[in-house]
Amino acid sequence: MRRTLIAGNWKMNGSFAANHSLLTEIVAGLPALSSADVLVCAPAPYLAQCADVLAASPVAWGAQDLSVHAQGAYTGEVSAAMLLDCGCRYVIVGHSERRAYHAESDQLVAQKALRAVEAGLKPVVCVGETLEQREGGLTNQVVGAQLDAVLALLTVEQLRNIVVAYEPVWAIGTGKTATPQMAQDAHAFLRQQLAATDLELGASVQILYGGSMKPDNAVELLAMADIDGGLIGGAALKSADFLAIVGAAK
Repeated sequence: MRRTLIAGNWKMNGSFAANHSLLTEIVAGLPALSSADVLVCAPAPYLAQCADVLAASPVAWGAQDLSVHAQGAYTGEVSAAMLLDCGCRYVIVGHSERRAYHAESDQLVAQKALRAVEAGLKPVVCVGETLEQREGGLTNQVVGAQLDAVLALLTVEQLRNIVVAYEPVWAIGTGKTATPQMAQDAHAFLRQQLAATDLELGASVQILYGGSMKPDNAVELLAMADIDGGLIGGAALKSADFLAIVGAAK
């Protein structure tokens, strides 16, 4: 049985004061009846603060990116070992903003996923298509190629330790959202792709939806058979909204 995972991606937002309020409100307000695992992915400068505030809570914390390099003369990079030092259990790799603004290729994303797994971190591997690609009927081709790069590089045993996040690029920060059935169709395709590599992978790997999940659509999205949670952007910065999404997971 796959557990539901609700992961907040703060992106480049936060301050020590605002973070403390948000994190303490999330911990205090966790719904008792939700079966979801809860994760916050904060900017690197705030990971130690997450460790301080969340250490005694059921909320996990993680990073938004990592280097493919273990250490050395790579100014500005953050290694897997540094993230582990901050108590991280997860790290996002291949977010659409990294792919678009930093020209991260499918192969680089796969290398980052491998580096994370080798270090003992769970990579949340993001895949997704643009509006032009969706309208061109290329959704499966695009997300399939993005996931294939990871499937080709990692062993089956390593793949058991990844999370996949489907994030239609056209539904991020635009106010647009895929219908529950559109999201389910993409998730089902990705699950079939995992199962083609190994049947157990198809059954066990969590696939999150990352296209503007909010309190008013979370119940319908999370009711879909192949949607195992959400990678939450803007709503993760408001404790009431984030907690409402956590509460939608039964």
